[in-house]
Amino acid sequence: MKILIIGGGNMGQTYARSFLRSHITSEKDMMILEKSPEKAKELSKYNIGTVYGQPEECIGSADLIILAVKPQDVKALFESVRSMVDPQQVVLSIMAGVKIKTIAEALDLQKIIRAMPNLPAQIGLGMTAFTSSDEVTRIELVTVQNLLNTTGKTVYVENESAIDAATAISGSGPAYVWFFMNAMMKAANNMGFNQSEAELLVSQTFRGAIDLYNKSDLSFEEWIARVCSRGGTTEAALKTYEASQLESQVIAGADAALNRAIELGQKQ
Repeated sequence: MKILIIGGGNMGQTYARSFLRSHITSEKDMMILEKSPEKAKELSKYNIGTVYGQPEECIGSADLIILAVKPQDVKALFESVRSMVDPQQVVLSIMAGVKIKTIAEALDLQKIIRAMPNLPAQIGLGMTAFTSSDEVTRIELVTVQNLLNTTGKTVYVENESAIDAATAISGSGPAYVWFFMNAMMKAANNMGFNQSEAELLVSQTFRGAIDLYNKSDLSFEEWIARVCSRGGTTEAALKTYEASQLESQVIAGADAALNRAIELGQKQ
């Protein structure tokens, strides 16, 4: 299978490296289309496939085309490649908010898969939600899922609206986690720990809490109850969070991300 990734940014590079590392494809069958001459030159040094600067050089030979550009660049992309795509080609889009119908109408194609990965895909711990148009065959869908699985875990959703929801939860989610970790590090600094000590305290606490949860059958609420004793330190912190309605604010933030994903789709 010849794979063309349009966009040589973080996720484009992540996919190329992950596909090659898993031996699902070979370097000779991997292509990257990058419009920036400077970035294209840099990418050529990495041995992650053949790098092209113009769509006419590579579009026609691809079996799978991965759209890994920013949503605001999508109109220019569609205009530049529309006349070159073939109805039998499969398109995988990871552009936030851009709907399958939009892609189908803009490119006059029917075999479209839409996915939402996240940044931990760079280390094989990503979370990707994906869906597809009815025209994508089961074999094609399984093939693409195998590619996506090289970057972490995947979940197929029937309803395309769930992709916007996944954007708000798993797509943007790592930033929420890092935001909370950063706040905890600032608290540690205020208590007298230096930066390296604060980083160790916070990062190991998060790592341990996640692994402990994943290796048990207990819910989050049950684990909180195990840590929290009446009149203790944890209870004091949780009461402060409750008083400030932190849980509601976290939910409101995710809702804002969802609304923005929907807005991005409506603008296309």
